[in-house]
Amino acid sequence: MIRSASEQFFDRKFTGSRLMKPGRLLECLFDSGERTMTSRLSQPLWIVPLAIAVLVAIFGWWGNARLRQTIEEELKEDLAATLNANVTALEIWTTDQEKLATTLADEPRVRALAIRIFEALERANGDTNKLSELPGLEEVGSYLRPRLNKTGYEIAHLVSTNFVVVAGPMRGRLAATFPVYEEHLAKFSELFASGQPVIITPFKPKRPAVGGPRSRRPRNDESRKSSEDPLPPREKGTNDFPNRGRPSPPELARFRRGDVTLMQVAAPVRDNNGVVRGALALIIDPDAEFTRILSVARSGRSGETYAFDQHGLMISKSRFDDQLKKLGLIEDRPGASSALNLRLSVPGNVLSKKSGPDGSTSATHPLTHIVANAVVGGSGVDVAPSSDYRGVPVVGAWRWLPQLGFGVATQTDATEGYRPLRVLKLLFLILFLLLLLCATGMFLFSYLNVVWRRRLSEAELKLKQLGQYTLEEKIGEGGMGVVYRARHALMRRDTAVKLLLPDRADPDSIQRFEREVRLTCQLTHPNTIQVYDYGHTPEGIFYYAMEFLRGLNLHELVPRFGPQPEGRVIHILTQICDALAEAHALGLVHRDIKPANIFLCDRGGVPDCVKVLDFGLVREYRNGGRDFTRLIGGNGAEGTPLFMPPEAIENSARSDPRSDIYSVGALGYYLLTGEYVFAAESIRDLYHKHVAASPIPPSRRTTNPISAALEATILRCLEKEPDLRPQSVTELRALLLASPRAAEWGPQARAAWWARYQSKTGAGSDETDLHESSSIDASVKIDFNSRIK
Repeated sequence: MIRSASEQFFDRKFTGSRLMKPGRLLECLFDSGERTMTSRLSQPLWIVPLAIAVLVAIFGWWGNARLRQTIEEELKEDLAATLNANVTALEIWTTDQEKLATTLADEPRVRALAIRIFEALERANGDTNKLSELPGLEEVGSYLRPRLNKTGYEIAHLVSTNFVVVAGPMRGRLAATFPVYEEHLAKFSELFASGQPVIITPFKPKRPAVGGPRSRRPRNDESRKSSEDPLPPREKGTNDFPNRGRPSPPELARFRRGDVTLMQVAAPVRDNNGVVRGALALIIDPDAEFTRILSVARSGRSGETYAFDQHGLMISKSRFDDQLKKLGLIEDRPGASSALNLRLSVPGNVLSKKSGPDGSTSATHPLTHIVANAVVGGSGVDVAPSSDYRGVPVVGAWRWLPQLGFGVATQTDATEGYRPLRVLKLLFLILFLLLLLCATGMFLFSYLNVVWRRRLSEAELKLKQLGQYTLEEKIGEGGMGVVYRARHALMRRDTAVKLLLPDRADPDSIQRFEREVRLTCQLTHPNTIQVYDYGHTPEGIFYYAMEFLRGLNLHELVPRFGPQPEGRVIHILTQICDALAEAHALGLVHRDIKPANIFLCDRGGVPDCVKVLDFGLVREYRNGGRDFTRLIGGNGAEGTPLFMPPEAIENSARSDPRSDIYSVGALGYYLLTGEYVFAAESIRDLYHKHVAASPIPPSRRTTNPISAALEATILRCLEKEPDLRPQSVTELRALLLASPRAAEWGPQARAAWWARYQSKTGAGSDETDLHESSSIDASVKIDFNSRIK
């Protein structure tokens, strides 16, 4: 069955798009003519919310799984990205340190002085007095001091190829010699063998036993009693670590020496023949550089990145030092930190009882899942919660860096990572409980329903008969009323009947409903939809009847058949002008000319007949000759934003017949190009373009030929100032007919098109599948007075 113009209009007006097709189901449940209200109310209504509750539970279970999967994927990406950023920053930083150390070690003056010291070590054979008497040794400190300050270092060591450290060159003299730490022998051996700089990870310095240099590698028992302390001996009572980014010496004096952590970068020192004769080792404060790099990318309240060695010992500071002190995992005293004091193992049930004297957790506890996977040389991401060194479930990513000899991990608390999932579970639980409560209420309602079922059935039967009109099928419903296809009892012709719903019949709605009928009834032009009757039932239901049309509107025509030829556009626009001419002569402005309100039909053997619909926004105006005065009515913006003239956007009270001419021009633009004059992401932006932007000529937006005369007429209609537009629809009609292609869409072309169209759609088919209108195409009303108040 072919749908009527009224049916299409109200389907568009109140439902808007295909998204409302499920309304057919609601229609079958509540408004079908085949079933009475009595039979519907006899069903157990409480089953509906109960069934919905079951569906919500199923959907909640499915949604929980999908959301968890999505959150896990996002967590993996975030953790991996944070870890990669930190590792990249560390690699850049270590590369820069190696380059700086190599640059200093390759300076000719440094090389010459260092080689003289290495040669003196060999000749002295452990006699420190001989070293101090060698001329030129004091030059090392004075030469290196400004360079170290410039590059950010404060202390440098010289290390000979027999693993003897010469400490304190920046003080202007040789302070001490002692063997290399046993745990650093491998790194210096690598440096001497490869000739490449190395990074030595954070360590704790200890007071060395000052004495003559040893020309041999220390035995294990000796190396445990001595260390490469980078700090020269000072007077008793002073602190040995230089004041760089640290508290002043009086404050440091109260800390134990074990609270100080250092790093080294060492570069080879070569002689003129390129042979490695020793190394220049620069001391780095890890708190000022190493730990700071890892703490920059912390996310949320629990995200952190830390570094650890092959034994699982943390070598950077934790974000949770204060918490670790309360748990007893590190000592609770000023200056104590997790760096080199915390083994990254699962703490177990009793935290503080199992911590060692230095604050480290018991070695019997296994390493955390993240660290255990990293120390074996692996990398990965795991979003399955596992306990960390605090005993808190976390998710994280890890990577072992073999070139640096330590691992890096990024983690965040599982509770923070999966917080959206918990919120969703709570919402679904609340919704499920509400639906169960609703089912209980509906059960009671269905029981009480038996009492007034018969009365409602009788009321429905009365609604089916409105005077001489029998309601046959509901064809639209919206915020203001319902539209039925009806049949007159005597004339036996199809009619569209619009009813104002009783629950929405407030005084303003009734006034607008009556104004729409009253103004439309004044119009008798063939291109305007005709109103047959108006009234209300004894029950107080207002209605009016209008002609029932078959065809399609322009909002369906362009998406289905594309931009229209110039001759047809002129034919359509001239008929719109004819219909508006009558309205304007009566002092009426339509104010909502748009594709969905222009209907094409084959009416009484006249193909391509235009019907102008929807006079719901019509307003009266006073015509004082050529000077149009203000509109009678409210102060606001009413209409469809895509076709609204600038003056109506600023204030609808300024609308006059030239406002309709702007909309007709925008409609012609749409028919010629298949595109709107302006497009925007929001109504505000669209309004701005209508008021301030110049439209692109239609010939530049379509491949169809457009004559210069028609293009000029369309662009003139779209002028911002009403005085620059055609001053009446009669003048616009003459301009349109002046186009060279105005006669191309003649009676034969129109009849041929409609014959093809009707053969494709068929007499019993539904022509209104395309009701696609975006939210920005809908008619809107903005009350500026209320906003000003």
